[in-house]
Amino acid sequence: TAEIAAEAAGVTPIYGGMLHHRLHGEGLMWPCPTPEHPGTPILHTQRFSRGLGKFHAVHANLPAEQPDAEYPLILSTGRILYHYHTGTMTRRSEGLDWVESKAYAEVNPVDAAAVNLRDGGPVIIHSRRGQVRTQARISERVQPGVVFLSFHWKEAPANLLTQDFALDPLAKIPEYKVSAIRLENPSRRA
Repeated sequence: TAEIAAEAAGVTPIYGGMLHHRLHGEGLMWPCPTPEHPGTPILHTQRFSRGLGKFHAVHANLPAEQPDAEYPLILSTGRILYHYHTGTMTRRSEGLDWVESKAYAEVNPVDAAAVNLRDGGPVIIHSRRGQVRTQARISERVQPGVVFLSFHWKEAPANLLTQDFALDPLAKIPEYKVSAIRLENPSRRA
C-alpha cells in the first residue's frame, strides 16, 4: 500500500524516491534516493560507489568426498527450471508437470556408454549412503564424470545420496553439490 511504501522510503535512503504512485507501469529499480530520481536499472556501470571493487581471496578446499574406484563419478544436485524445491507446489501445476513430469538423471554419453545406459531408460544411482532409481537422460550438458540429479521428486530423492558430514566452515551447510556415486543399469542385473 501507499503507507507501507512511504514508510520504507522514509527509513531506507535507497528507497527514498520509491513512492507508491511511482510504482505503476514499468516500475522503479533501486536505488532511487529521491522522488525525482529515475531509478537505477544497472548498478556500477562506470565504477563502484566506494572506488575500486573490494575482493577477498578465498582458499579453495577439495570436497570431503572424492570419487574413487568404487564410486568413480560425482553427483551434483540442484534445480531445474520448471520446479521449485521439493516440488510440493509446482508439481501440482498441470502446465509445469506437463513440461517436466518425471525425475531424471543427466548423464554424459561417455559415462552412459560405460554402463550401457540408453536415453530414457532406467538407471540406479548408488552412493555410500543409499541408492535411487530414476530415468537416464543422456546429455552433453554435464561433463564426463559428473551426473546431475534434481531434488524435486520424492520418487527419486536426491538427498538419500548426498553426504551431510562435511560442512562449509563459514555457512555451515553440507556439500550437497559433490557426492561420490556409481551408476548401474538395472537391465544388466543377473
